[in-house]
Amino acid sequence: MSFLVAENLEYYALNGDVLLQGVSFSLEEGAILAIAGPNGAGKTTLLNLLCGVERLALGDVRINGQSLRSLSAQERARTIAVVGQQELPDGRLKLRDYVALGQIPIQSDRSAEDHKMDLARVLRTTELTHLADKPMQRLSGGERQRAHIARALAQNPSLLFLDEPTNHLDPDAKGHMLSLVAELGVTVVMIVHDLVMIPEFASHVALMKSTRMTGFGRVDQILTPDHVRDTFGVDYLCFQHEGRVIPALDIRKRTLSS
Repeated sequence: MSFLVAENLEYYALNGDVLLQGVSFSLEEGAILAIAGPNGAGKTTLLNLLCGVERLALGDVRINGQSLRSLSAQERARTIAVVGQQELPDGRLKLRDYVALGQIPIQSDRSAEDHKMDLARVLRTTELTHLADKPMQRLSGGERQRAHIARALAQNPSLLFLDEPTNHLDPDAKGHMLSLVAELGVTVVMIVHDLVMIPEFASHVALMKSTRMTGFGRVDQILTPDHVRDTFGVDYLCFQHEGRVIPALDIRKRTLSS
């Protein structure tokens, strides 16, 4: 049985503008799905519907066979964790205390000692143990992003949603961040703008254009030169290097009309 299923999702703005239409797919447990597409394609709207940030109006989302509509807030918190783009915790909070906030929805599920041990595990997993007593305002961009993911992992979710987790990070930090995500062992749905990083760090990809999903499936089947050209209007190239296939985008300077 598929773990995450979207059925005929549609979403409209209050003025009637179409923000998302006709999106259906199914994803198995443990998969890492990257959602990619041009600005305004509907990526964030799709992510918000899948995780419950936006209320479902048309269509349905099922998680492990259960409709998202039927899940209580407590059940959602035990299943789903979300890391958005606008995470602005109090900078005076110590990293350890910020990450521990993620345990609030599951506070009654285990003893205080078990929570303490699990918090230590999450900090180790995200390579933040040595920064545990550092105020959030003194962390680098990459460290703060790992802290946001650590807070989400503290919920012990089975499904993690990430809205552009590599935004504003330098190339090495992006690789570090996506390596962490790839090794978490949970089902992940994330918006990714760096197409060339998707083959290395995701198992599946959903391509979006003009509020519709133009392709969904395993990365090697969907992230092809034809699909990328149709979706983004640029050429997607692959080069052999040290036994690996390295993807690249051929983005050329254009002559702008006056």
